[in-house]
Amino acid sequence: MTTPVAPPRRRFRLSQLIYDTRYRSYTIQVFALLMFLVFVLSLVNNTLQNLANAGKDLDFDFLFSTAGYEINQKLIYYGADSTHLRAAIVGLLNTLLVAFLGCILATIIGTLVGVLRLSKNWLISKLMGLYVEMFRNVPVLLWILLIMAVLTELLPSPREFRGEDATASMILNDTTAITNRGVYVPMPQFSRGVDQAVDHSLDLNLNAVLILFVLAASIYISHQIKLRADRIQRKTGLRPTIWYWQFGIIVLPLLILLYALGFHLGYPELKGFNFDGGLRFRNSMVALWLALSLYTAAFIGEIVRGGIMAISKGQSEAAEALGLRPARIMRLVILPQAMRVIIPPVISQYLSLTKNTSLAIAVGYMDITGTLGGITMNQTGRELESVLLLMLVYTIISLLVSAGMNLYNARVALVER
Repeated sequence: MTTPVAPPRRRFRLSQLIYDTRYRSYTIQVFALLMFLVFVLSLVNNTLQNLANAGKDLDFDFLFSTAGYEINQKLIYYGADSTHLRAAIVGLLNTLLVAFLGCILATIIGTLVGVLRLSKNWLISKLMGLYVEMFRNVPVLLWILLIMAVLTELLPSPREFRGEDATASMILNDTTAITNRGVYVPMPQFSRGVDQAVDHSLDLNLNAVLILFVLAASIYISHQIKLRADRIQRKTGLRPTIWYWQFGIIVLPLLILLYALGFHLGYPELKGFNFDGGLRFRNSMVALWLALSLYTAAFIGEIVRGGIMAISKGQSEAAEALGLRPARIMRLVILPQAMRVIIPPVISQYLSLTKNTSLAIAVGYMDITGTLGGITMNQTGRELESVLLLMLVYTIISLLVSAGMNLYNARVALVER
């Protein structure tokens, strides 16, 4: 009986990189990558050479020179003697503020629009359809300008709040004023706290940082309580009542901290020709926020509608058979399952909203495009450096938003057994 002998292995030959189908695709990809790298390197080298010939080497020292210009809306301290880096940070915070508030409002409105578009009420369904078509088919820049014009031209001026013949009045028990110069609301203030015991050169509101830390810790503990209740329910079939524990963990530490810091509200008051005190939201910010939210909500509404329609009707019919009302069926049965379909395209809408904040310059809201990509670039003449930094900032923001939403998407995704 003979023993089969394996044929001798053939040595690898360089010609196989071209003629062997097992390696040819890799050869082509490596060659294309090398050509792309050569192109990029030559482009960078040519750019640096042209800058050197023009006497403008790539340099970011301009960020540490005095800016010398004012910023009308700011979340942290900024003065005319602050640096361009400080101005860029202020602009970045303004961008993040509008993007964050816009994503929240767009999600709320978009979810309502998507659900109401499927309503059996003919009038409500058609009105929501009209809203979607109207906002989707008009450029967002026009909505920003239109809302800004409405806020500026139709709202009363501060002087109309003065005297016995006043034609306008404050709302919410005389705590909030809506004018053509902005919206004035009560401002949180502290009579004591950690800010009074530290060096103010940090330019940070440490009281706010402490509040956020306590709130985040309370939410984390509340989530752990929920996870413990889930484990008990899986083991025994009975779920303990935990809502009062969660409520107490979140509310009581926050109330104690606010009392310890001497929390109170500073209300806006009409002094001279304008309101003084309180917190002012300029019309440029309000117009940008509302326009981006309403515009993005039209797209999110269609995404929500598609996600709901992707769920089998048998789910809602089974819930109805159990005696659940339509509102609870939508909230407890349909929407949780539709989230797996809704989240991925919603991420794209969040990214679009964040990038569309760069249109703020059209209404004078000083975001990072208006500071770093506008006044700073014009003053310093550092066009390439400013644009590169802007691209880097928007890329990092987009990646962080995508990462956060992808983590949530992974949590609600179906797990195969």
